Amino acid sequence: MEVLLLYFLFINVLAFVFAGYDKFQARKNNRRIPENTLFLMALTGGSPGLLTAMLLFRHKTSKTSFIVKFLLILAIQAALITAFMNYKK
Repeated sequence: MEVLLLYFLFINVLAFVFAGYDKFQARKNNRRIPENTLFLMALTGGSPGLLTAMLLFRHKTSKTSFIVKFLLILAIQAALITAFMNYKK
């Protein structure tokens, strides 16, 4: 269980840092982090970190296609957590 918690801490910090770095690069018109990289980090457990970065840095919050895909990832994660919790009962 401790390893799992460390993993989630790591992936969320990583997603937060990558989104912040992407915003920094966007302001300088430099090479950006691919959206698929951010989505992969969110899908593998980093959605809270990415969401926090999006709100804090106001990054990708006006890009509808990104928001829709991110919400789909959140919905899938919520469904999986719900299914797991019901299975354990």
